[in-house]
Amino acid sequence: MADRDVDFLIIGGGHAGFSCARALREGGAEGSIMLVSREPDPPYDRTACSKGYLARGATRDSVLLRAPEWWTDQGIELLTRTSALKLAPADRRVALSNKDVVSFGSALIATGAMVRRLRVDGAQLSGIHYLRALGNADAISRDVEEAEDVVLIGGSYIGTEVAATLTARGKRCTIVMMEDVVLERTFGAEVGRLIGDLLEAKGIKIYGGQELEAFTAEGDRVGGVRTKAGLVLPAQAVVVGAGVVPDVQLARGAGLELGESGGIKVDARLETSAAGIFAAGDVAEFDSEVHPAGRLRIEHWEVAAAHGRRAAAAMLGHELPPEEIPYFFSDLHDWLSYEYIGPAYTWDQVVTTGSINDGDFSAWYLHEGKVVAVLAAGRPGELERGRQLFGKAVAPAELTGQPARPTAA
Repeated sequence: MADRDVDFLIIGGGHAGFSCARALREGGAEGSIMLVSREPDPPYDRTACSKGYLARGATRDSVLLRAPEWWTDQGIELLTRTSALKLAPADRRVALSNKDVVSFGSALIATGAMVRRLRVDGAQLSGIHYLRALGNADAISRDVEEAEDVVLIGGSYIGTEVAATLTARGKRCTIVMMEDVVLERTFGAEVGRLIGDLLEAKGIKIYGGQELEAFTAEGDRVGGVRTKAGLVLPAQAVVVGAGVVPDVQLARGAGLELGESGGIKVDARLETSAAGIFAAGDVAEFDSEVHPAGRLRIEHWEVAAAHGRRAAAAMLGHELPPEEIPYFFSDLHDWLSYEYIGPAYTWDQVVTTGSINDGDFSAWYLHEGKVVAVLAAGRPGELERGRQLFGKAVAPAELTGQPARPTAA
């Protein structure tokens, strides 16, 4: 027997869950809505964790997506510090960690992703951090107060953003990564090298082509890192950015079909293999109508927000909004802010214009003559132009007035 009945159940308090709840009300939903979140805070801007919030320029209240009273005003029941333990699709019921069993009309799974944890010697030492939530940012902020040397493991978004933020706070930061240059997997060696050069000019040391072997200890606390190539670096604090994996534990236990890259497989309406149960955000794997790569699993808040709105329309039986081209952004302190539409999984040409050091830069990624991604710093018009040309053939000379340089993907 269920203890509670709701019309719309949302599992997950990230951007996808929040956007779905908001869009349901704005779309005319009159029934009961419950959002279940395992986090202690109401839904907040997760991107601030590595930037404004960690930099101590943003307060906890300022990063909330809506003030606490908004949920009451909207008639949306928000349960924080609560997890969904077991989902029964056939019965339309879910068991929660607060001991309630809730029956629902339709549901959204927006459980997001979990950080990929390292399994090397010393990984259990204190002072080693992973960044995914505000609480993680609080722990890092406290821990680095007395630290002089901070090592970032991984050269992608988390590694570069945290390095920039903590360097601005007066810490000596070093990035250690398996890639040769930062952000190489996303943007390629050419653009990654430009970003890396900027970081190094700001005092951040970067060691590429290094595989971590162990964390060294000083008592029960981390004292440094050692790579398989023999590089040894001091560290009074470490932040690991080794990627994430979709949190499909609830979905797997419910017998929902999973996709090729490990997310929950959904259709164009974001409906899972169980009728009336949808998935959105980092956890969903879907067939893209606009992206050349086809099936996607995108890990970024802007895409999660769009997913949440799309899922709400489907739950209400409305016409689905058009699929949005995946969008990303990154701030490296006040040194560089860039935006990106994509992602490009393969390309054979990169057309660059401007200077990344001046914050006035663009990079166009082409595959077989078609636009598959655009990165732009200080050029919002260029990004909008990229949206219009996305997936279309374009002559490189139209972008810069000169031929593009062939590059490796």
